[in-house]
Amino acid sequence: MEPLSNGKGHRIKPFLDELVWKYNTSDFIADDPVQVPHRFKKKEDIEISGFLTATICFGQRMAIIRSALKMMEFLDDAPYEFVISSSPSDLKKLEKFVYRYFQSEDFIFVIQGLKKIYTTYGGLESIFRANESSSNLYAGIEAIRNIILTEPHSKRCEKHIANPLQSACKRINLFLRWMIRKDHSGVDFGLWDISPSKLSCPLDVHSARSARTLGLLHRKSTDRKTVNELDQNLRMLDASDPVKYDYALFGMGVFKLKM
Repeated sequence: MEPLSNGKGHRIKPFLDELVWKYNTSDFIADDPVQVPHRFKKKEDIEISGFLTATICFGQRMAIIRSALKMMEFLDDAPYEFVISSSPSDLKKLEKFVYRYFQSEDFIFVIQGLKKIYTTYGGLESIFRANESSSNLYAGIEAIRNIILTEPHSKRCEKHIANPLQSACKRINLFLRWMIRKDHSGVDFGLWDISPSKLSCPLDVHSARSARTLGLLHRKSTDRKTVNELDQNLRMLDASDPVKYDYALFGMGVFKLKM
């Protein structure tokens, strides 16, 4: 891991800060999967819709949004109520859902896991706060994974629940950004009483390419060690809110911007 030198950081930071202000605006919501949890007002509805939406955040953004909205229809547009009170007949209705390789059995498996989280453990935030470390949220991600995996499932379902010992955890880190980071424009919700300084960047192909272009990343793979490297460098740019730069890396990657 090669940390960012202070000299280089001083050159990169103004460029990235400008992109954050450009893309971290309310206009971002309309074309992003974050619009799905923004449809709800109740904390638990926002959490569950956000978790489910982030779980299928792979592929084209518009396809993700359409499928996440379809998910909410299957949950009667009341995700928390559905999760905690769903009967076997309710779950059977979900058998018609499919999004690429996220199949109906995966949907049912995650819903059952969420039911255990909310009825036995006090909800998603409670688990993360109970497993909060001084520097990151990996222990909470692992705890969520372990709880959900106690539900009966086939081996194929496990790929949808990130393993923080191996994975870059892009989708759940995206969910955590939504729940924890509170921004000036209301894109991220800031619902949870956890410091945004502990967030990790939801690293995907586009943001990784941007980070490598800027010298924020040197590892060629995209795994936990890569996220750790990026975390270290982004925290040198802003220790209190490092993941705001996800917006800048996104803008660079999608719109092919250069410094």
